[in-house]
Amino acid sequence: MPPTKGGAVGRDDRSVTGKLFMLLSAFRSGRAELTLSEIAHRSGLAMTTVHRLVGELTERGVLERGSDRRYRVGLALFEIAALAPRGPGLREVALPYMEDLYEFTRENVQLGVRADDEVVFVERLAGRASVGVRTRIGGRFPMPPTGVGLVLLAHAPPEVRQRVLAAPLHRFTSRTLTDPERVRRVLADVRRDGFAVSDRQVTSDALSVAAPVFDGSGAVVAALSVVLRFGSVRPSSLAPAVRMAARGISRALTSAPDSIGETVAG
Repeated sequence: MPPTKGGAVGRDDRSVTGKLFMLLSAFRSGRAELTLSEIAHRSGLAMTTVHRLVGELTERGVLERGSDRRYRVGLALFEIAALAPRGPGLREVALPYMEDLYEFTRENVQLGVRADDEVVFVERLAGRASVGVRTRIGGRFPMPPTGVGLVLLAHAPPEVRQRVLAAPLHRFTSRTLTDPERVRRVLADVRRDGFAVSDRQVTSDALSVAAPVFDGSGAVVAALSVVLRFGSVRPSSLAPAVRMAARGISRALTSAPDSIGETVAG
């Protein structure tokens, strides 16, 4: 915190919960192992606060310290995260259909849900020969450039679409759509056709075909996609298989125990 006029350090009025979240948010894909100083820098917390909180979290297994004195997320946090209802409940229902789709295509199969204005990937199956992707399980990604994200955004509340398209759209490749009006036209096509195609918008060598997953009330709660190497097959030829698998997950969610259906819809 900046010094006060008298030269004393101002008091940090943020709650302990807020500080913990800021500390844990310092860990991201590509920076999964951090030193104390790196945690302080990335979280914006004072070193004394970081030292105290990291010590407590390490004692409880939420963080782990390696022999190189770098910290990483511990198994205790993974165990807590596994209780998130929209992850495991949905994954448990979807996995058999995802496995069937993978066996049919031998390509990346991904399942994602909307979290605020982004897509979070809750499951992914991939083979050795599958094209590389930039997404990971538990990772967040912008919705507009991905097949899964296009489906989720197309069926999101109007205020969500407006908010997402009012913000700057990040360009990943020369084919990434960054014009909001063009994205709106694509979203209308997704709602009309029942599937989305993202053609080399995230990486220059891959495209995806995605379809919506519905709950018992008809609301879209997730999206399923296949990500394949560009030029290996026509996207339209994969759309029926992706839509069939998504419909299978939708039917399974409808007939799943109420506790699963409710938490996925929530």
